[in-house]
Parts: sequence; C-alpha cells; structure tokens
Amino acid sequence: MTLTLVLALALLVGVSLGLLGGGGSILTVPLLVYVAGMDAKEAIATSLFVVGVTSAVGAIGHARGGRVRWRTGVLFGAAGMAGAYAGGRIGGHIPEGVLLGAFAVMMIGTALAMLRGRRRTDPEGAHRQLPVFRVLLDGAAVGLVTGLVGAGGGFLVVPALALLGGLPMPAAVGTSLLVIAMKSGAGFAGYLATVPIDWALTLAVTGAAVAGSLAGARLAGRVPAALLSRIFAWFVLAMGAFVLVQQAPEELRVPALLGAASLAATAGLCYGLVSRCPLRRVVHSP
Repeated sequence: MTLTLVLALALLVGVSLGLLGGGGSILTVPLLVYVAGMDAKEAIATSLFVVGVTSAVGAIGHARGGRVRWRTGVLFGAAGMAGAYAGGRIGGHIPEGVLLGAFAVMMIGTALAMLRGRRRTDPEGAHRQLPVFRVLLDGAAVGLVTGLVGAGGGFLVVPALALLGGLPMPAAVGTSLLVIAMKSGAGFAGYLATVPIDWALTLAVTGAAVAGSLAGARLAGRVPAALLSRIFAWFVLAMGAFVLVQQAPEELRVPALLGAASLAATAGLCYGLVSRCPLRRVVHSP
C-alpha cells in the first residue's frame, strides 16, 4: 500500500513538473521522507536522480519545439554542476535536521517567489550575448543549493535565465530543464560517494515521475498557467511550513504550528483582500 501511494504521489510530482516546467521536484524530498520512510540524506540523493532523469526527458520535448538555448543552458549548467557536486559532497556531512530545515526554507522562499510572479522578459533578449562571468557565478550558486537540499532549482533557474539573458519564458523554461538535468546529475554523483541508494525504489519512483511529466506536458496547454502556478505555490508553502514545524523540538511544535497557521492566514488575507499586497505583484511575461 505504501509503495502504491509513493508511486501515485510521484506521478503527481511528475505531472506538476510537466505542467509548470519546474517546481514539482521540490515535493520529491518530503514525499520520500514522510511517505517512503527514507532518511533525509537518502531522500535528497534519490530526489536528485529522479529530478535529473525527469528533467532530461522533459528537455527532449522542449528541444524538439525549439525552446532550448543550448549554449546558454550548457554554460549555466556546467557551472551549476560544479556547485551541485560540491553541495552534494558537503551535504553528506551535514546533520539531517539542518538539511531538512534548509529545504523547508527553500520551499517557502520558492512559494513566495511563485506568488509574486516573474518579471517581464525581453522577447529579443535571446539574441543578446550573455555576461559569461555572471552566468557562471549564478549557475554555481544555484547548483550549490541544488546539491545541498535536493531541489532541482527550476524556480531559481528560470528567473535567472530570463533576467540574465532576457530569454522569452518558453525558452527559459525549456533551457532550465537542461540545466536542472545537468545539475541534478552532478549533485547525485556527489551524494553517491557517502549515501546508499535503494535502486529498486528509486527507479520505480523515477518511472512514475517521468510518466507524470509526459502527461503534464500534454495538459499544459489546457490549464490556465497563472491559476495552476498560484495553487501549486500555496501547496508548496503549506508543505514547507509542515516540514519546518516537524524539525522544531517536540515541546515547541504546537507553538510553531500555531505560528505557521497564523502566518498562513495573514498571507491568505493579504493576498485575497489587500489590493497592494506584495504577494499579488504578478507581472506576466509576453
């Protein structure tokens, strides 16, 4: 029953990745920890493999549609691989509670970034020469985060590509999948030296996620992207708060839960009722 539930949820993670072009991977670690029963380090390492393969499959479809900028993706991805490998090696020696706490903060930050939306990109920006040093620096920084906490980084990579090179959003999304696949593979290699992998479960989860991503890609044109992104952001925010509360000392969990619920209620009221709420500052890409 547990395996069936894990695979069903992995399928949903893949669907969200296919629909959003990123972000679904951030749910893989909580899935593996709280449903599959893995320890934090094994879950992070496994998630890197799942995310890497799923993103690579997704990138193929975008490449066929001409939505992958290979030079930009390889440059950003190469720097990200170096950062992800370092993060994976460092993460193998960091206490599990610290890693899960950092992951929860990453989830919350990602959700808030999704609610705020992305800045407008220049449709002609794809033809500009990118600042190589800045691309390498940002790629390494995003890669380090990927390796440390097992997040594919799609909602870090996409804005970075869009803002650095002014890539149109479809090209930024397609290129980000190439970058995520490269970084996740490097981060997984870093963890592989110190963390054991349950290959049977890993391959089963990967297969379900890949199937979900293919289904999600087919559904992408039928679901309003803005609505889907908002719903997913609130879900990620709730999951991040749950993981963060779980890492609090037992005697502090109830106050932490009440505090998280109060913050969520405040954010919801702000988003729903206050016209100038920062969470509503969404600017659509052309």
